[in-house]
Amino acid sequence: MELFNYTVSSLQRKIDLNLLFFGLEKCEPRHTWGPGLRDAYILHYIHAGRGIFRTKESAFELEAGQGFVIMPETLVHYSAHDTEPWLYSWIGFSGVNARSLLQRAQIDAERPVFEAPAESYLGDFYEELKATYETRGSDVHSQSVLYRVLADLIRFSPETREERRPSASREGYIRKSIAFIESSYSQKISVLEIARFVGLDRTYLSGLFKERFGVSLQAYLLEYRMNRAAELLQNPELSVSDVSRSVGYTDPFLFSKMFKRIIGQAPTLFREKSSLVTERRDLDCSD
Repeated sequence: MELFNYTVSSLQRKIDLNLLFFGLEKCEPRHTWGPGLRDAYILHYIHAGRGIFRTKESAFELEAGQGFVIMPETLVHYSAHDTEPWLYSWIGFSGVNARSLLQRAQIDAERPVFEAPAESYLGDFYEELKATYETRGSDVHSQSVLYRVLADLIRFSPETREERRPSASREGYIRKSIAFIESSYSQKISVLEIARFVGLDRTYLSGLFKERFGVSLQAYLLEYRMNRAAELLQNPELSVSDVSRSVGYTDPFLFSKMFKRIIGQAPTLFREKSSLVTERRDLDCSD
């Protein structure tokens, strides 16, 4: 079994879309992983061979030109073929934009697999990341590679009936709303302002979010802000008040209340625990 795995610096973990690690593996016959959970999105692209990727509900037989995405905290199990094992590359990432970008590529927990034609970039990202690993500007370059991977997933995903319509569609309204949230979450925007921006009644727009994501538009906005806040709290140079203002809250007390509701911990406790995890990771890397 050949295995190459690279981990990026902790600095890159503070970006909205973060490349965490990447690698390449030539699997041994019947190589298997799981059942188990991962805490990041991990995209696998298959260069050669065959195998099976399983979730709790489904099993997918996959070969060269196809791939699968492991969703965070989702139970999965995968195994390479006994005579034609996989050769695959992978890229692990996280960030508050990750889910929405994958959803634009029609990839989610129910449909975690994809196909990529020969002209796609999916077969090349590993070699490009490896060639620039730990060079000047590699953190910026790696982010561009990750965005290009996701762009090709979206580009080559099957079109839905709504996407083929020439003007506004349900999916189009949702995308426009998400883009507005991602660019304006640090301001005191409201559901009404988002609805006005996309040109819909706020109740109807919230219903679209409920249908698409299982939560209202208000809940989506809150979750986005708190996930972004969790990223910012890992920066020791920012106070809790700084983080609060950065995600659109002028009242630190209200921010702390909302953060605890979504993340499950007060901001100060979350920061302390995150700091301990980082210290342990750094110690492990130094051993």
